[in-house]
Amino acid sequence: MIENRFFPEIHGNFGFGCMRLPRKDSNVDYEEFCKMADAFINAGFNYFDTAHGYIGGLSETSIRDCVAKRYDRSRFLLTNKLTAPYFAKQEDIRPFFEKQLSLCGVDYFDFYLMHAQDHSNYEKFKKCRAYETAYGFKNEGLIKHFGISFHDKADVLDMILSDHPEIEAVQIQLNYVDFEDASVESRKVYEVCEKHGKPVIVMEPVKGGSLVNLPEEADKIFRSLNGGSNASYALRFAASFPNITMVLSGMSNMDQMTDNISAMKNFKPLSQHEAEAVARVCGIFNNLNLIPCTSCRYCV
Repeated sequence: MIENRFFPEIHGNFGFGCMRLPRKDSNVDYEEFCKMADAFINAGFNYFDTAHGYIGGLSETSIRDCVAKRYDRSRFLLTNKLTAPYFAKQEDIRPFFEKQLSLCGVDYFDFYLMHAQDHSNYEKFKKCRAYETAYGFKNEGLIKHFGISFHDKADVLDMILSDHPEIEAVQIQLNYVDFEDASVESRKVYEVCEKHGKPVIVMEPVKGGSLVNLPEEADKIFRSLNGGSNASYALRFAASFPNITMVLSGMSNMDQMTDNISAMKNFKPLSQHEAEAVARVCGIFNNLNLIPCTSCRYCV
C-alpha cells in the first residue's frame, strides 16, 4: 500500500464514502455494512467520510454502530461536515457539531469540512463566521484537520482559498467525464488546488455509478485491456494526479468493496495505454451528450 504523502495518518489513498450504504428496507443493512467495514479496514485502509444529511441521518448512526463501537478509535479516521441547512446563525454551529460527535460515537473528527461550498453557500458561511467557528474546534482538539468540500467554478474556489489559507484539504468532484466539462470545471478546480498547494480529496470518481455500467461501445474498450473493472479505471484515473491525497468511493455492497480494494490496495497510476483507453471512453460519453444523475441530491 502506498504511503499518503500529505497526511501520514491516512492509510493509502482510498476512502469509504458513506452516502450510499447498503439498505434493508428503509434502514441501513448493518450486517452488510459491518462486513464491508471489516474488509476495508482489514485491507489496510482507514478513512471514512460522512455528513449529517446522508441517508436521512442514518449514515452517522450507522458509522457509530458498525465502526466506532466495533473498532478502537486508533483504527479509523472519520470525516464529517458542517452543512448549511443545519445552522441559521453562528450560535447554532457548536450544538450541531456536538450532536454530530454524539451521533457518530466519537470524541473528535479527523477531518471537518465546510460542506458543499459554492458562491451562495459561502456567503452564508461568511455571515455566520462558520469558518472561524469551526476552525476553533481544531484549536480545542475536537478536529484534527480543517477543509472544505466544493461544488462550483474554479474562480469561486480561488476566492475561498485566498480568503482562507488555513484550509488544509479540498474535496472536489473529479472523474474522467467531468474533467474537461465546462459546467463542472474539474480540471480547472483541481489546478486551483495545485496553485494554492492544497491536497485534493476526490468525490464522485465513478460519477454515481455512471462509469460502471457503460454504453456497449465504451465497455468494449475497457474489456479489450484485459485488466480491471470499469470502476477500477475510473478510480485509478482520479488517483493518478499528483495532488490527490484520497479518492472516495460510495460503495453499497460487498462486491463493490471487493472490486475497489483490488484496484486501490496496490495502487498503480494509469499506464499510457490505459489513459488512451479512458480518453476514448470519454469521447463516447461526450458524443452521447448525456448528463446522468448521480443521486447526490445537492440540487435539492
